[in-house]
Amino acid sequence: MNILEVQNLKKYFATQKAVDGISLNIEQGSIFGLLGPNGAGKTTLIRMITGIFYPDSGHIQFNGKKFDPQLDPMRIGYMPEERGLYKKMKIGEQALYLARLKGLSKSEAMKAVKEWFIKFEMESWWNKKVEDLSKGMSQKLQFVTTVLHQPKLIILDEPFSGLDPVNANMIKEEIIELARLGSTIIFSTHRMEQVEEICNHIVLINKGIKVLDGNVTKIKQDFKENLFAVDTESNQMPEASHLYTIVNAQPGHYKLRLEEGVTTNSVLSHLLANNITILKFNEVLPSLDEIFIRLVESSGATRKFQNIKG
Repeated sequence: MNILEVQNLKKYFATQKAVDGISLNIEQGSIFGLLGPNGAGKTTLIRMITGIFYPDSGHIQFNGKKFDPQLDPMRIGYMPEERGLYKKMKIGEQALYLARLKGLSKSEAMKAVKEWFIKFEMESWWNKKVEDLSKGMSQKLQFVTTVLHQPKLIILDEPFSGLDPVNANMIKEEIIELARLGSTIIFSTHRMEQVEEICNHIVLINKGIKVLDGNVTKIKQDFKENLFAVDTESNQMPEASHLYTIVNAQPGHYKLRLEEGVTTNSVLSHLLANNITILKFNEVLPSLDEIFIRLVESSGATRKFQNIKG
């Protein structure tokens, strides 16, 4: 079941096409990457999904029904890239207040806040003010206030901003656990390498247009270039133009592009026949960053690859 369906969504500001006819489907319980460079239209799209902006045209369905801007935002947790916290308010008081705004009773809010504060080792922060927190500490607090009401859909815009590696890993593990428990996660970022290991489906957008849409594993397979990395004990690699081209060579480390139709077994047999001791032989798949750059720099690429599905 799709928790969210967006059909031909458009939002223009004066002459700027912030979102220009984007459609996408997000399955319940998935971790969905909404990717693109700064200014791509990600935040505008999110604000329409959460009911902050009304689209100029297009349709949004949430949990199988037409999006209700009065009721459905209560079932969504949105963590914006900009800090959405009251600087002068005490942290514990603020977390309780935001939980109550999302419909929790006083006792439910207290229980949820205490559980999350203990989990994130934030108990000692209770009477501190937000203005006294570091960027990383306020990021942890904002994440907690986003998820403590157990929303069906959680939207995280640059959630790792300002976090050290330990806390970034803590947030990442919680994202995976929340999805395992049934929440759907939209993870928005322009740092594509951050989502390769946790997202199972992505959409890449650029200049308000969807460039790519599909399963992460399948996308990387679709865009692979028949490249293989080979580590050997030898400081030389035998030429074999009928099998491969050497595209990068360093002592003991080589990158080969296999010719069309050539099998890895043929290459391995050739290397062994030339007394090459092979330490490692593996396929090189492109990163999402490399794929995106290739698409936006290629003439007409945004339309050509718009409907790749995985």
